[in-house]
Amino acid sequence: MVKFIETELPGVFIVEPDVFEDDRGFFLETYRNDKYGAINIAKPFVQDNHSRSRKGTLRGMHYQLNHPQEKLVYAVTGSIYDAVVDIRKGSPWFGKWVGVELSESNKRQIFVPVGFAHGFCVLSESADVIYKSTDFYNPSDEYGILWSDACIGIDWPIVTPIITKKDSLNPKLSDAEVSNLPLYKQG
Repeated sequence: MVKFIETELPGVFIVEPDVFEDDRGFFLETYRNDKYGAINIAKPFVQDNHSRSRKGTLRGMHYQLNHPQEKLVYAVTGSIYDAVVDIRKGSPWFGKWVGVELSESNKRQIFVPVGFAHGFCVLSESADVIYKSTDFYNPSDEYGILWSDACIGIDWPIVTPIITKKDSLNPKLSDAEVSNLPLYKQG
């Protein structure tokens, strides 16, 4: 049975799918609408993305504002440390984060709802990461928060990450323009 683990951030779930292993290998469903719908992960996913990164790479903390994306993220090969931050203005959890290791061996997934920034760093020699999203990637709607924002305090397991110049220039959450942050909506 698929196991959905609630995190400290409402709406963010760690998913442990059913894995059927035998001497041939394994089989698992990476997504099934009726099972995932039990915890409201049932919106249509419209785009799948696949990234390969080398050890020490950090991608994040990213989000889209006008075309927000819910994401279901997992590592197909290797191991990553995945982090999610609540960036919704007015949220009781604003600036709080959760992190989890996702790997080819633990086969865990993380569900990232709208209103959260997302990123990961690669722990293994390389990693292939796949994530499903509920809206299309829109380059004109790219936003980010600084991965190393001390006020958020993500406990990244790497000291000196490989990061793009663009990601290194993202603002701290406290310096982000208020109009560039999503709103918290109760209920």
